[in-house]
Amino acid sequence: MSKRVIVDPITRIEGHLRIEVVVNDDNIVEEAYASSTLWRGLEVIAKGRDPRNVPLLMQRICGVCTYSHYLKSTMAMEDALGIKIPYNAELVRSLMDQALFLHDHIVHFYHLHALDWVDIVSALSADPVKASELAFKYTDFPIATGTDDFARVIDTVGKFAKHPQGLGPFANAYWGHSTYRLTPEQNLIALSHYLKALEMQRIVAQMQAIFGGKNPHPQSLVVGGVTCVMDMLDPARMGEFMVKFKKLADFVNNAYYADVLMAAEMYKTEPSVMKPMGVKNFMAFESMMLGRKDYLFDSGIIMNGDLTKTFDVDISKITEEATHSWYADDEALHPYDGKTNPNHTGFVDGESIGPDGNVVHTKNIDPEGKYSWIKSPRYDGHPMEVGPLASTLVSYVKGNKRVVKIVNDFLEKAGVPAAALFSTLGRTAGRMLQAKLIADHGLTAFNNLIENIKSGDTDTCVPYVIDKDKEYKGVGIGDVPRGMLSHWVRIKNGVVENYQAVVPSTWNAGPMDAKGQRGPYEGDLMGLKIADITQPLEIIRIIHSYDPCIACAVHVMDTKGNKISEYKVDPLYDGACST
Repeated sequence: MSKRVIVDPITRIEGHLRIEVVVNDDNIVEEAYASSTLWRGLEVIAKGRDPRNVPLLMQRICGVCTYSHYLKSTMAMEDALGIKIPYNAELVRSLMDQALFLHDHIVHFYHLHALDWVDIVSALSADPVKASELAFKYTDFPIATGTDDFARVIDTVGKFAKHPQGLGPFANAYWGHSTYRLTPEQNLIALSHYLKALEMQRIVAQMQAIFGGKNPHPQSLVVGGVTCVMDMLDPARMGEFMVKFKKLADFVNNAYYADVLMAAEMYKTEPSVMKPMGVKNFMAFESMMLGRKDYLFDSGIIMNGDLTKTFDVDISKITEEATHSWYADDEALHPYDGKTNPNHTGFVDGESIGPDGNVVHTKNIDPEGKYSWIKSPRYDGHPMEVGPLASTLVSYVKGNKRVVKIVNDFLEKAGVPAAALFSTLGRTAGRMLQAKLIADHGLTAFNNLIENIKSGDTDTCVPYVIDKDKEYKGVGIGDVPRGMLSHWVRIKNGVVENYQAVVPSTWNAGPMDAKGQRGPYEGDLMGLKIADITQPLEIIRIIHSYDPCIACAVHVMDTKGNKISEYKVDPLYDGACST
């Protein structure tokens, strides 16, 4: 007899996400649905505004990937107006982008995703001496792995465990779950790095603020270039950026890389982690400029998991539809013509399995109707996965020498074939490998900036004119920490006429389309075996591997500012399994 399991909300993400699955008597997922349950409104806000001001608004789409939206919105305006920004501005933007990628990937793995792999309770029983010795297995220069470091970690987290409320920030998780694979000593190593990563988070935020003026909402981009010319020409500020970058690079290479390698060693035989993906189409766009016509990551498409060839990206083939999304217009439309008219139909009465294993009455997704505020993007009619894994795979298949070397080295050390990348482990490794590629090669852009300034070129911005008698359209597109992001704009009478953002989590989290094709989230959950349906760690681990940003994926509002509906999300309501 089939059973319905609801995980609502998925925590340790940005935004509000609900996952529902239907499992059979063997606890194997037969149906899976991803639903964004709350929305935001920014695309419509852009209408009628001066194009020069819109990028500052668009970075408010999200509080995590602020710079990503700021940059792509600015690029969209420049594309529309035919602006070519100075070389210095391109390199400064790239350095700010590198800081964001490093910040996002480190925070994601340690503070959002690590607890899906690391058993905190187990770590408290580890032997610090054995753990310290073990750390050298994964890197020659381990970080925060001395016996005194581990003793402090056990003492600090142990105090949480003794508190009346339990483990504090580590409470209410599925400690002791049968799919955890790390030993107590391995768990302790990762827990120490979890705490160390908090320090790295501060340093990398300071790094981005050197050129951005502030973090998380930088202010130095303008249509036409950047405004941080005084920082760019200040040797002390440039030196400060380089020193902080090297600290981050050391952490990526000797903590982040080592921990994912350790996870690969222990989880490569765990079925729920190595389960093949449901969608094996990948799309990535050129990103991370290092020099003139030199980018760290390539554009391209991989279809059906075929690692022998790639296809060029044709942005005219991108559409969004809303067959199962809470919008009135279902048809597949190109983003230039996108519509965001809400049509919320809610959930239906039903039953699901509660945290105690008993059946409870709940409001459920209607698979025949609309069930998410996220649309369903498609490329030439196909669902696509975007993200660090897609970017890494595309560059790998295209023979990018920097990427090929680092990927092959990791596969050899982990003892897994390239096909293992098509899994939750592969997606987690792909994000780490992208961070390592930036750590190893990012300063190429920094050095090129220095050399260009020394040559006498100090330009950072170009003038332009917006002709109110002309109509413009443009797109800002490229890969950001969660994957391919595009902002699309039409300008008429000197103001924005239409605006759409197609974000990474829309590509990955979108519901079924009119053909019944599932997006990556839903597709990955199909066929998953859950050890204990009252503790669905396997579901959470898979979804977290995408680093969901649901706040980015949903942008709609009533244009008159009226309240359409009101929602209250209670993570403890009957029928919800949450962590």
